[in-house]
Amino acid sequence: MTAPALAESTEQFGRMYRRSLSEQVSVPSITTVIGQQPHGLDGWFGHMAATSLAKDPRLPSALGDPVQMRGLLKDACQASEVYRDAAAQRGDRVHTYCEQVALRSLGKPHRMAEARAELAANGEERFAARFDEWWEHYRVEPLAAELTVWNHTVGYAGTLDLVARIGGRICLIDYKTKNTDRDGMVKPLDEKVVMQLVAGMKAEESLVDAATGQWEPWQYGQDPLLLAVAVGETEVRPMRANPEVLKYHWYKFCSLRRVWETSANTSGAGRALLPIGPPPAPAGTSPGSTAVAGGSTAAPAGSTAVDGQPAAAAGEDASNPRPAGPPHPGDAEMTAAGSTGAVHG
Repeated sequence: MTAPALAESTEQFGRMYRRSLSEQVSVPSITTVIGQQPHGLDGWFGHMAATSLAKDPRLPSALGDPVQMRGLLKDACQASEVYRDAAAQRGDRVHTYCEQVALRSLGKPHRMAEARAELAANGEERFAARFDEWWEHYRVEPLAAELTVWNHTVGYAGTLDLVARIGGRICLIDYKTKNTDRDGMVKPLDEKVVMQLVAGMKAEESLVDAATGQWEPWQYGQDPLLLAVAVGETEVRPMRANPEVLKYHWYKFCSLRRVWETSANTSGAGRALLPIGPPPAPAGTSPGSTAVAGGSTAAPAGSTAVDGQPAAAAGEDASNPRPAGPPHPGDAEMTAAGSTGAVHG
């Protein structure tokens, strides 16, 4: 998958986008915003660690060796990260192949043969075979591949996997590489993909030239079909976003965007906890003559004494009010957001 030219991963704020190659990053990516949603993966982490340890061939000999056992446990604790990284690399290879198929259909330079060869080298060629079948069966007519879009009103950017025409309908498409279940079916998609798709639909501009920062008004936001396409080794399964729920996923995305901004502002606001010393000694008492439970009354360096809860001790700053988040969209904004019907052949 081609890395978006205007995107940059930052340690503090996640993936960010800039307006041109000569400018600084200024807004979060769609996936960074969605990543603000809490996820409960503790059970999965524990399962991966236990499975890794149980399948480790070194386990029998390590049972009587505490040093070797600690090494096995350390490796087991990293099992989820190893799995995640391997899955991400596989997803990149599959996405790259899907992108190259679209570029070839658009008559643009492509590396389709090389991308397929890379999949084959990793034992993943069946992903390409199933994707080719889906592409031909659905008669996909690509309009743009890996298209970067921008929304000024809410403040975000992202890159769509594919804009295409299928059965006469404009479709915004996001690919997800999925494993296969015990019945040979591709595993279900996460419903968070609907937020990703609706955020793409609500774009206001699309990129024309990254070097010069040239953008144009978004052309594909009027009643598109939003498709999440699960690409597996046994099948490719496209799923349509339900138009009846799009506005709720859009509201949720906007709320998560405010969470991201608030977190960023909080992180840059300064220290959240400040040292504080004891209250002033009562009148007539010599300094240092009192103790607290046998401890010292010396104030920490740079601390403020307790004296009527001064603002510095409470961490308040009246001159720095809470920053306003992005505007909340109204119901009217989503009246035309939904799409109905199916892909017609």
